[in-house]
Amino acid sequence: MQLRYSFRMYPNGPQRSALSRAFGCSRVVYNDALRARETARAAGLPFVTSAELSKQVTAAKKTEERAWLGEVSAVVLQQSLRDLDTAYKNFFDGLEGKRPKMGPPRFKSRKDNRQAVRFTANARWKITPGGDLSLPKIGDVRVKWSRALPSTPSTVTVIKDAAGRYFCSFVVETGPDEALPEATGQVGIDLGLSHFAILSDGTKTDSPRFLRRAEKKLKRAQQALSRKAKGSNNRAKARLRVARAHARVADARREFHHQLSTKIIRENQAVAVEDLAVKGLARTRTAKSVHDAGWSAFVTMLEYKAARYGRTFHRIGRFEPTSQVCSQCGVKDGPKPLHIRVWECGACGAVLDRDINAAVNVAKAAGLAVSACGARVRPGLVPAQRGETGTHRDGQPTVVGIPGL
Repeated sequence: MQLRYSFRMYPNGPQRSALSRAFGCSRVVYNDALRARETARAAGLPFVTSAELSKQVTAAKKTEERAWLGEVSAVVLQQSLRDLDTAYKNFFDGLEGKRPKMGPPRFKSRKDNRQAVRFTANARWKITPGGDLSLPKIGDVRVKWSRALPSTPSTVTVIKDAAGRYFCSFVVETGPDEALPEATGQVGIDLGLSHFAILSDGTKTDSPRFLRRAEKKLKRAQQALSRKAKGSNNRAKARLRVARAHARVADARREFHHQLSTKIIRENQAVAVEDLAVKGLARTRTAKSVHDAGWSAFVTMLEYKAARYGRTFHRIGRFEPTSQVCSQCGVKDGPKPLHIRVWECGACGAVLDRDINAAVNVAKAAGLAVSACGARVRPGLVPAQRGETGTHRDGQPTVVGIPGL
């Protein structure tokens, strides 16, 4: 499978200028190609092919108005055209129902929060013996390597985020040699807000609430930004402070997701989760908490790590009544308000923890052999069998209060 490894880059002043020039040229080529296709569509002409757009880029380099396109690597400009093709393909596939619907390609702006260019093997980029990333017409950029790449990467994407940080992202191919030794555990996971993840074995992980904890600092930074005059240098600096504050929150959340998902995958052979309607929950009054939890990103990590390390991943339907069914006897007891965290089954009398009970039902719905003992808070009263009633004195069965004859 293909994986993406990202590392922090630290370009110097001239390299930042060269990267800015590459971002701008890539954006101009993308916008020119999009404009050519939209003009042809409005005029009723055939769809402009990628080969024709590539010829137009080559011809534009020879003109006085676009001569500066030759100052960057040609691979960057060609990859910009590939990105436009991908945007059109995703748009058409959404119309045909092959993927979720998305809007048509839009024009890029130099004020976009994220700027990126991609270099393929044809660009002859390389990692130097000193550990720098050598990029054509940019130079050797210092990279902070946090881990080794598992294989030779095929492409590298240079990204500048809203906080002004630079990253290099490599696409690498991994083989089956990374599969972990087989484990014995099988768990179902119920995701929530007060507790981020509840496992069917009774383990509960508290929700870190990174956004909630940083709200005061974010509020002060946003207020300082709103007081700055538009277009001023002080406003640009204040915007960077806000972006960096949000970046710290996002980084902490991502690190938490990685650590928890890796721990679950290492300790269990099979994992089951519920397909949550995050978009619907994000329209309720708990929207901020839902976005702060980041369930979708966490489930995506579980899925690709299970495939990478030889684990089994199950995703059950969102309409499965996991919170309404007793995990002990299987009787559906009906919906319950969110403030009810512990409930008693009307059929078997078991007192159940709402979240652990849901996690056990998630595992059962996925067909996992999971014990439901963790879901019970206090066992209910179970009538004894008739042959077991009374006491046993000297091996002689008796009935309570009546000695055996």
